[in-house]
Amino acid sequence: MDRSFVIAQISDLHLDGSGRLLPTIEALGAAIGERMAGFSAVPDRVLLMTGDLVNDPTPRALDEVLAVIASFRQSGLFTDIQAIAGNHDVKRPSRGSGRHDAYDYLHLPRTSKSVYYRQSGLDLVLLDSNSASLTTLANGTIDESAYSAMVAQSARLSVELAGSLGSAGRPDYAEPADNLVRVLALHHHPLPQATGEGKRFLGAPDEPLMYLAAPATFLEAATSLNVSLVLHGHRHVEGLARYSIPDPRATRSAGGEEFWCTIYVLSCPSSTGQGGDDAGFNIIHFGPSPDASGSQYRFAIARYSRPRDDDVFRPLDSNLPDGIIRLPAGRDFSRDPALQSAIEIASCATLTRDQLVALVPRLLARRAFYDDGEHSWANALYTYLVTSRVWGDLDGKFARSGREHEAKALIAAGQLLSRLIEQSADVLGIDRDELDELRANRLINRADLLRQLRRMPREGVDVQQHARQRLQLLRDLNDQVTALGLDLDLGGAAPAETPL
Repeated sequence: MDRSFVIAQISDLHLDGSGRLLPTIEALGAAIGERMAGFSAVPDRVLLMTGDLVNDPTPRALDEVLAVIASFRQSGLFTDIQAIAGNHDVKRPSRGSGRHDAYDYLHLPRTSKSVYYRQSGLDLVLLDSNSASLTTLANGTIDESAYSAMVAQSARLSVELAGSLGSAGRPDYAEPADNLVRVLALHHHPLPQATGEGKRFLGAPDEPLMYLAAPATFLEAATSLNVSLVLHGHRHVEGLARYSIPDPRATRSAGGEEFWCTIYVLSCPSSTGQGGDDAGFNIIHFGPSPDASGSQYRFAIARYSRPRDDDVFRPLDSNLPDGIIRLPAGRDFSRDPALQSAIEIASCATLTRDQLVALVPRLLARRAFYDDGEHSWANALYTYLVTSRVWGDLDGKFARSGREHEAKALIAAGQLLSRLIEQSADVLGIDRDELDELRANRLINRADLLRQLRRMPREGVDVQQHARQRLQLLRDLNDQVTALGLDLDLGGAAPAETPL
C-alpha cells in the first residue's frame, strides 16, 4: 500500500456553550463528510482543529467542544482527532472565576507534541503558540524589553519544535526520521497576512501584532527540521504561502528546486464563520502523484469556503481543475520495500503462509539479489542490512504458525543474508567494529549510509572472486526460497524494472 494520509483542518469554532452554533457545526460536518467520502481507503485520516475552539473557556463552552469532538469521532470519517489551543482557549485571570483550564479539560499540548502515524509515515507536530505571539501586546505599550521578551519566547518555540522531533528519532519510528512527512500545526500565523477584504486595503499587513515574534527564525527552524507544511488558523481568512531558504547542504546552484528548502504555510478561516467572516475548511491529501512514477509524492489541497451570505460550502479555488491545489512534496518520500514490509509485519500477531508468500518477493526481488552487471557494493550492503533486519521480524512472526521445514528455510535464508552483509563489508574495507555498529542501527537511511561509506572496493581486493562468491550465495538463497514454494531466480538475470 502506498503511503498516504488525509488531514481535514477546521479552526476557530468559537463555541460559547449556548448551542447557537450547533446547526452550523452540523452543516460543517455534513460538508466535510461529503468531501471525505473518497478517502475511506486511506489508512490515516486525521481531523485537525487549529485553535480557538471556544470563545471563552467556560464549562458550558468546553463541554460543547467535547460534544462536537464526540460527534466527529462517531461519524467514522476519521481515524484520529487532534487539537491545539488558540488565544481564546486560554484562561485569563482578568476574566475572573467560572473559567476552566482548556489545556487540561481538552487534553491540549501545553508546549509541543509529536503524533506519529506508522502506516503513512506522517509526523504531525502540534505546537502551542500562545506564549510566542504578539497578541498580548496588541493593546498595550510596546517597549524594547517587552518585544525582546516575545522574541525570546519565539526562540523557545523553535527549541520546543526541535525537542519534539528529536535528532535521533523515536523508538516507535518505523523508518529513518528523514523519511517522515512532517506537518506542523499551530494557532497563530507564522507570517503576517495581507487581506483583500473591503474593510482593509489589499497588501496592507493584517493585524501586525497578531503573528509570531521573529517569524523568520521560527520558519527557518521548521524548514531545517524537514517540516513540509504548516497549518494554522487565528485570523479567520484563507491563505497559502511558500517560504524557501537555500539548502545548506546544497553543493551548487543552478536555480533549480534542489537548491531550496521549501515549506508551505496554509491558513484556515473560522469554520463557523465567526465575526461575520466567510467560513471555511481545508482538506489536505498526501499521496503518490498519479501522473508520475511511484517515487513522486505531492500534497493535494482542497479549500472550501462558505460566504457570509450563503449556506453552502463550495471549492474556493474553482478556477483550478477539481478545485485542487497540487504542490510538490519537495523530497523523495518513496519507501524502501523492506521498510514497508516491516510496517505490515509489525501490525500482525502472526503471519500466515499467504502473507509470507506475498512478503518474501517484495523483500528479495530487488537488484542487489540478482546478477547486476553494474553492481554497487555499497548499495548492496544497504539492501542486505535492511532486508536482514526485516527478515528477523518475518521469521519470528511466521515461526509460531508455519511448518517445520519452512521455518528451517527461513532461518537458513537469514544466515545467508548475514553472509552477504559480511562479504559486501569486506569488499568495501569495513572492519568488524564498524559493521557491528551498522547492524545495531535499527533504522538505516540509504543516503546517509552512502555518504559515510566508501563507494568503491578497497585496494587490493579481488572483486571478480567476490562477485562469483556473491552469486553463489544468492543461488543458495534462492534454494531456501524455493523450499517456501517460490522461485525468484535469485542470482540470475534481473527481471525488467527490478527495484533498487
